[in-house]
This record gives sequence, structure tokens and C-alpha cells, in this order.
Amino acid sequence: MNKKTTTHTALKVNDLSIGYRNKNEITVIAKELDFQLEHGELAAIVGVNGIGKSTLLRTLGNVQSKLSGSVQLDGKDLKKHSPIELASTISVVLTEPLASKNLTVLELIALGRQPYTNWIGRLSETDKTKIKEAISMIGLENLKHKKCYELSDGQLQRVMIARALSQDTSIILLDEPTSHLDLHHKVQILKLLKHIAHHTQKTILFTSHEIEMTIQLCDKILIMNKESHDFGEPCELIQKQAFERLFPSDTVTFDAKTGSFKIKK
Repeated sequence: MNKKTTTHTALKVNDLSIGYRNKNEITVIAKELDFQLEHGELAAIVGVNGIGKSTLLRTLGNVQSKLSGSVQLDGKDLKKHSPIELASTISVVLTEPLASKNLTVLELIALGRQPYTNWIGRLSETDKTKIKEAISMIGLENLKHKKCYELSDGQLQRVMIARALSQDTSIILLDEPTSHLDLHHKVQILKLLKHIAHHTQKTILFTSHEIEMTIQLCDKILIMNKESHDFGEPCELIQKQAFERLFPSDTVTFDAKTGSFKIKK
């Protein structure tokens, strides 16, 4: 399948530094980040806790400001997009709890259409079609009238993905979409994301601790380390022994043949 459908790379990051800035000091979480994703690719950001995975995702989604470097969406600098352009180009699903779980599944998914609705929030026929398509793609027809507080963690995660889908952006960013799920539902969610990316030509980037699953399912992986970062196809990263550098070798080792980690006994 030819995944590249436009003349522009979907997401391009060059010499990016991320972190926090206040009046007195700058805290750099990660620097010298360089990678790019094409349309229709599923990619993961992996690394140890506290390395900056969520900070990077929030920076790419314009939820917080970069410290330096550049981020381009479809060949245009992130900061040059108007709020409406951004909302129609990139959708972000963070780990923050819902403001109200009293919404129905249908109502929550419909919120994804807010960038396009008129000032009184009335849904057009196009909006209703996008909502219906998202519900169908994620397989939520039997849940759409349920309240969100009635859902399991896995069901709610699927609803949040459907909301991002209804927003109909070319790029979707998700922070830990498989957290708190059992093995079966983790696999189910990641396979669903891969299907969406490859069949709708959307670019999906997510943070994850499920490194072995990302190796099996993702087109590209960004490995964040303290000193440097590695980016590429899983097979390339295995060949250059990038996964071996993730954890202390006296605790965990990486088996390149099986693509899995082994506990050092």
C-alpha cells in the first residue's frame, strides 16, 4: 500500500527542545528531537518514566509551548496555524479525566465536531455523518446511548478514540491509549489504531509502555533516552541495538531474535 497521499510529510520535527519555562528558569525535559511521519503511519513514542513522552505529545499538540526547534504539520509551522486550522488538522487525546462522565457516548463523540459547528453548536448533516462514521468504525453502536460512567476503561478508551476520529483530523495524538487495560484490550486498541491509520491515511502517534507490542504493530517508533534519541522502523531500531539502551543491562536485556525483553536473573 502506498501510504503517502500528499506532497507534504504529515508531521516533521527538527532539533526540538521541550520542557517548561517560567519567569526565573527554563527546565529542559528533552532536546535534539528529530523525526518525521508520513500520512497513513502508526507510530509510538517509548522510553522510561519521566523521559518526556507526554511532554513531547503535548508540545506537538500545541497544548504547551516548545522551548526551541521546529514542528511542522503538512509543511507548515505549528505556530502559523490558526486555532481553527489546528483543530481541523490535529486532535489530541490526553490522560486527563473527563470533565463530566454524565454525558452519553453519543454526546461525547459529538464534541469532536466543535471546531466545525456554528456559534450555537448545531450539528450539520456533515457533522452527523462524521459522528456516525466514527461510531461505526470503532464499533460503538450498542453503546452510544449509555452514560460514560457506565463504561469500562476499555470501552471509554474506544469512545475517546471515536471522538478524535469524529474531529476528522489528519493527525491524531494519544497519550497512553492502553493504560489500565488488560492484555486482550491493549492488543485490541493498538490493532484498531493500526487499521485506522492504514485505511484512512491518518497519521497516529501515541505514547506507550507496551514496547513489545509497538515493535510488532507500529510503522515507526521514537525511542527517547537521556543522552540521545533513536527513530525509525522497528526492524531498523533492532538492527542498531537501540532497544538495548532503554534499560540498565544488569536488570533487563533485549532479545533481538524475539523482539522481547528478558529479566536478568
